[in-house]
Amino acid sequence: MTILGSTGSIGVSTLDVISRHADRFEVFALTANTGVAALAEQCRRFCPHYAVMADSNSALQLQKILAEELPQIQVLAGTEGLQRVASDERCDMVMAAIVGAAGLQPALAAARAGKRILLANKEALVIGGPLFMDAVREHAAELLPIDSEHNAIFQCMPQTPEARQSVQQILLTASGGPFRQTPLADMAAITPEQACAHPNWDMGRKISVDSATMMNKGLEVIEASWLFDCKVDDIQIVVHPQSIVHSMVSYVDGSVLAQMGNPDMRTPIAYAMAWPERMHAGVAALNLFEVAQLQFEAPDRQRFPAIRLAYEAAAAGGVAPALLNAANEIAVAAFLERRLGFTDIAVVIEQVLNHLQPPPAGSIDELMSVDRQARALAAQFVEKMTNA
Repeated sequence: MTILGSTGSIGVSTLDVISRHADRFEVFALTANTGVAALAEQCRRFCPHYAVMADSNSALQLQKILAEELPQIQVLAGTEGLQRVASDERCDMVMAAIVGAAGLQPALAAARAGKRILLANKEALVIGGPLFMDAVREHAAELLPIDSEHNAIFQCMPQTPEARQSVQQILLTASGGPFRQTPLADMAAITPEQACAHPNWDMGRKISVDSATMMNKGLEVIEASWLFDCKVDDIQIVVHPQSIVHSMVSYVDGSVLAQMGNPDMRTPIAYAMAWPERMHAGVAALNLFEVAQLQFEAPDRQRFPAIRLAYEAAAAGGVAPALLNAANEIAVAAFLERRLGFTDIAVVIEQVLNHLQPPPAGSIDELMSVDRQARALAAQFVEKMTNA
């Protein structure tokens, strides 16, 4: 198994599941961006064939460390290194857990190599949905979603096209994040520390901010439309503060199937690794008596304008979702660096969507060009707002 993004929260959880089933799974490659110390420690424990740093300088540092301790591990660098370990014939399964647009190309390489892809990088489908799904079909890759919501839908969804005709609606749950009940007048003063303090899930900083703005849910709507071949209008976001019901599927006969469990990413990870079987994930069983009650409510689109922007980008189609994602990544980074206010994240994204209308992209190179244009424009808007 290759783990793209092994030092992030998903990667760490994946390694935990692997350690519980060492007789079934072997680590082929581990990858990170700049976290040399963390990746070196993972290499000491799991002894992969390859270790890849996306950052070339970090790769040189890792090479020096491993040359003395574990010289049998080959160190690679950059996007080429990531694509190589994602497509190597000795690798059967790829956990695609690199955050953001940077994860698209290695995930696409895994698809073109016909791998079982455990997709935790929603941006691969948000940015490159048509290209990615075409590659999955053409090369007979297996695509299993890891986001808890999409994994839940996968578990509740019929597996044949004929049976899927009985599906009426996908109900995509959302915790609502830490600001579900924050007075609107206080939203502009939210700090990065507050935004990263998710009430239920342990996630990285960027994803935590996306959850706080609910852009994460907007991106998940676009991802679900590709994963399950449905219209975005057939996907309803349902705020569920307890994060116990991970998503639901509504059927034409009035039935609603739900997947429930404690909020722990090891459950969907283990399910995808063992599918169509199930295996122990190290997660405690759900105690319904302790949960006691479950709440559901409609999302507040005034409070969370990111939801509207995501639906509009999905409806526009073409490269609009790629613009949405790129602008969001730049705006969130600026917020985490305290150069942009919390409520200004959505403002920057909307400005990019309104000002940039490039032609459709038919290749990965064209998509990456669109991504760069959107990032540059978003950075300009951030700069103007910072200096205003």
